[in-house]
Amino acid sequence: MGDEMSINAIVQFLVMGREHENPKTLIADFEHLIRQYRFEYYGILMQPRPHQDPMTLVLAGKWPPKWPETYIANRFVLVDPTVRYLGRAAGAFRWKEARKAFKTDPQKRRIDQMFKEAAKLGLEDGYIFPVHGRQGLIGNVTLGGMPVDMTPVEISLFEQVAKLMFLELLRFRVAGQGDQPQPLPPEIKLTRRELEVLHFLADGMTSQEIGKALNLSSHTVDWYMNGIQEKLEARNRQHVVALAFRQGLVS
Repeated sequence: MGDEMSINAIVQFLVMGREHENPKTLIADFEHLIRQYRFEYYGILMQPRPHQDPMTLVLAGKWPPKWPETYIANRFVLVDPTVRYLGRAAGAFRWKEARKAFKTDPQKRRIDQMFKEAAKLGLEDGYIFPVHGRQGLIGNVTLGGMPVDMTPVEISLFEQVAKLMFLELLRFRVAGQGDQPQPLPPEIKLTRRELEVLHFLADGMTSQEIGKALNLSSHTVDWYMNGIQEKLEARNRQHVVALAFRQGLVS
């Protein structure tokens, strides 16, 4: 598209995205943004574990009536090239790009059937934006509807939108699991530097990015992160962020 007003809309969303007090207004603004790009449908999902139904991991979404039921009933998740391509993709990709990657797949007939059923309901093409954390792929944002040709700049900006939406909706979900943020036990103390590292981690930054921001080596950042993880008794870094939001350490 490349329209300057549309690009400005993305930038404005990124600036204001963390100012929302609840997921409802955040989602409303997101839907308004993607409609400017003629995307009618979307899904924001956490990365499923093996054999786990991805529909149980939806943070937000809007699909044509009957599409989720059709997708599940036909077990399209087993052949969906966008799901399979997601594991190898370093950045955003288009649905037709994933489909092309599996054009000689033994399941091509079922793949073609999936896209035929999707097109009947208005899902002709779309984009998928992987969301990566320190431990690898943690989720994705899908935009779909009519075919839309986005510029590299727009795709890059939407990658930032995807990360923001995923982390903010995850924060709201974690915050809603308890009543009020629980204070840390008195014996657990985080240093000023550990809190700085934690805030950057909660923004989705990697150790290398945090190191650049704080003028530290990535190894030093990892050392701080290991200390934080031990103090919070977290299983991994994603769990660190979830506990931090729940305990009011970051907002």
